[in-house]
Amino acid sequence: MAGPSALAVPPEAKYVGEKTCIKCHDVEAKHFGHTEHAKIFRQNPKNALEGRVCEACHGPGSLHAERGNEKNRDYLTGFTREWGTPVAQQNAACESCHKGGQRLHWAGSMHDTNKLACSDCHNAMARFSASGLLRSTSISETCQTCHTQQRAEFRKRSHMPVPEGKMSCVDCHAPHGSATKPLLKADSVNETCYSCHAEKRGPLLWEHAPVRENCLSCHNAHGSNHDKLLVAARPYLCQQCHTSPGGHAGQFFGADRTAQNATQGGAQSPRIVGRTCQNCHSQVHGSNHPSGARFQR
Repeated sequence: MAGPSALAVPPEAKYVGEKTCIKCHDVEAKHFGHTEHAKIFRQNPKNALEGRVCEACHGPGSLHAERGNEKNRDYLTGFTREWGTPVAQQNAACESCHKGGQRLHWAGSMHDTNKLACSDCHNAMARFSASGLLRSTSISETCQTCHTQQRAEFRKRSHMPVPEGKMSCVDCHAPHGSATKPLLKADSVNETCYSCHAEKRGPLLWEHAPVRENCLSCHNAHGSNHDKLLVAARPYLCQQCHTSPGGHAGQFFGADRTAQNATQGGAQSPRIVGRTCQNCHSQVHGSNHPSGARFQR
């Protein structure tokens, strides 16, 4: 994306300097003074553009400063939805410095195609977060401003430790773009999971096909009301695939097979209590034991 030289700036617009801006925007200047941008632009600018401080991002301010001009707002780049500056123009100003690195995949990413502006997640004018100049206090709170479904999932009985602050959305996702559709940091769902759950990576002598295919076949990535983030309770989760006639694997559990069966004098069925199928098939993710074909060891 092009830099500030490509922005729609009238040729008669001139740079007026930070002191002129502060005459009206003293409150904004105080908030801005606590940010990393202010320290760099004021104390150690790497080029002439950064040395212009306010106008490095907003553009030449002479026409804006003219009180008699009814359209003086049109001649500055504003970083709010209410201001009306096109998203492409806003992002071009940011990308004049912040290009490459994590933003290599921004063009065409899910956030880019949905016309998300940098300022929808970041606030360059105030320090609300410990790092990143985010609009909210944390990465997860910023993401969940839009992703309300995931916010609800993280509040379920079994969930990733995001609300507790032990991890954040960017541990799995790359918000500035990636080569995958759900903006994953790795090449696939499984590779993303393996970054923490390395013991499930293998190679394994006996592999469980749905496990090798996709972790989401059995687990919800963000949260679930079932144990271990499972998409359904055991043994019913296992029986979504193992329904062949004959043998206990295809036998659904009904009134005669419950955790506390009155017809059997109160005896519990070992196939439904505890970890159910995993009472016997404990290595459900795969086994390296020579006799582990049924994932029992």
